[in-house]
Amino acid sequence: MLVEGPVEVELEDGTTVSCDRFRVALCTCRRSRRYPWCDTSHRARSSGAGDGQDARD
Repeated sequence: MLVEGPVEVELEDGTTVSCDRFRVALCTCRRSRRYPWCDTSHRARSSGAGDGQDARD
């Protein structure tokens, strides 16, 4: 989710994080290693069954 900054986010544990950039990408999938900031981890795909590709011999 893109949000116009500066931004202050209160986390579940009550701590507050802030960013003074003019546009901030917030993570909504919780896969980010930098949560609550998005690091595009949602783009990663795992190989194997269920990834939308055909299984062929």
